[in-house]
Amino acid sequence: MIAIGNKGACILAWGLAILIPATLVAGVGWPWLERRDELDRKIATDQDQLLRYRRLISTLPELKAELERTRDNQEVKDLYYDAPTPQLAGAQLQREVQDMVKEAGAQLVSTQVLPANEDEQPPRVSVRTQIRGETEALLDVLYRIEHARPFLFVDQLSVRTSARRAVPSRSPVRGRAPAARRQPDTALTVRLDIFGYAPDGAR
Repeated sequence: MIAIGNKGACILAWGLAILIPATLVAGVGWPWLERRDELDRKIATDQDQLLRYRRLISTLPELKAELERTRDNQEVKDLYYDAPTPQLAGAQLQREVQDMVKEAGAQLVSTQVLPANEDEQPPRVSVRTQIRGETEALLDVLYRIEHARPFLFVDQLSVRTSARRAVPSRSPVRGRAPAARRQPDTALTVRLDIFGYAPDGAR
């Protein structure tokens, strides 16, 4: 065995007295320092985000003013229907088509609002319509569609005539008046899709 003198024992005792608290401090203090560094980094990140949010908030008055200018812009109003949803915009388009056909002197055979494509931006509102009338009346309908506001577009147009080939009349039987010749039907039936656009925000 190694004998330890009083001086060595004293040094060992002091060493243990210093080492044990130092170990405890290192065991507790090191994680605390790491946690403090993590909190400092989080605070720095939060402050950076706060500065960005403040910059965004400072631009809100300008953005609102720009939005109001856009709403009052007649060119923008000419592009989109003023309706909160594509369904309401489609109903509005359907009423407009009915009025156009009536004012042009044609006959509206059928009309239906087509479902909107939710993936299309801006959303399209479409009406499938079948119209019957004389050539001049149908041309008037197309003219009204061309000059409508908001802008309207025509797709899938087809024209069908109801006129039949004339059958030569037979010679009248002696003593019987000749049969009256039926006037040919000159009306045309037009089937077309008419569409416009709803605002981007309309859902």
